[in-house]
Amino acid sequence: MRKTDFITDNSVCLAPMAGVTSSSYRRLCMEHGASFCYSEMISAKALTLKDKKTYKLMEFSPLERPFGIQLFGYEPEIMAEAARIIEAELDPDFIDINMGCPAPKITGNKSGSALLREHDLACSIAESILNACSLPVTAKMRLGWDGFSSLELAKRLEAEGISAIAVHGRTAKQAYKPPVSYDLIGEIRKAVSIPVIANGDITDESSADNAVRLSGCRSLMIGRGSEGDPFIFGRIRSFLNDGVVLPKPRDNELFETLFELCDSLCEEKGLYIGIHEMRKHALSYLRGFPGAASLRNAAVKLETRADLEELVRRALSLKYS
Repeated sequence: MRKTDFITDNSVCLAPMAGVTSSSYRRLCMEHGASFCYSEMISAKALTLKDKKTYKLMEFSPLERPFGIQLFGYEPEIMAEAARIIEAELDPDFIDINMGCPAPKITGNKSGSALLREHDLACSIAESILNACSLPVTAKMRLGWDGFSSLELAKRLEAEGISAIAVHGRTAKQAYKPPVSYDLIGEIRKAVSIPVIANGDITDESSADNAVRLSGCRSLMIGRGSEGDPFIFGRIRSFLNDGVVLPKPRDNELFETLFELCDSLCEEKGLYIGIHEMRKHALSYLRGFPGAASLRNAAVKLETRADLEELVRRALSLKYS
């Protein structure tokens, strides 16, 4: 089994999220306590065709390590070729196989969580990637396609040589709406000896404690819970390691990270794209503020950093007036 020493008890990692977990976003979360992180999901086929946008998505800095590149696809030979390229040209700390994305545009091509319907194909992909590179290989999955069927797949993936599995506690058909079944993640954890990372609806210390208690997992993955709050990783790690509940950041501390992200994104992607991507991040930071409707309307029209600064001033004024 290839080592994943970065996955330790009480690891709290950043989930891969399409359109969100850019290099800038990953650096911010790692700075504030994330244990390790992943790229946005990468098309294996686009990578083997040397697509420039795909290569751009895989760029990372040493500040993001331990860092994994997540691949999606359904053709074992293409996935293997992509893994060879990744190891030779980028040398991340691990490669992850996307077996969890429920988006129709992904599952319609037999990729993502569609692999949970075809266990033989999923295992063939894992075997091909493992034979193609020397990096640790992990998988991110769900409980199943439309029922709890991933336990046997998890055991088979372990037998192939997969080093760790992250499990989102819903089926593909459930998407993101019903409550997460941490107990079923726990069934998978008990069935394998490799690390199992619990994922789904972890937004604070209480939900993290609930996930650990019900699943028995000692490692957690946070996705949407980090949006608008990069401090969540440090707070949950403090709670898991020492039982200490750290104070939530003050508004000025929180918005400092918003501006840090803005500056970094604009440097990474250029002013136009960077500011337009900041619109969704600003929306996340403004959750729960008074006057949410008017703030949202302004957030989706951001064109400059000055617009973002004015939006924050308005939000603080509404909250404290």
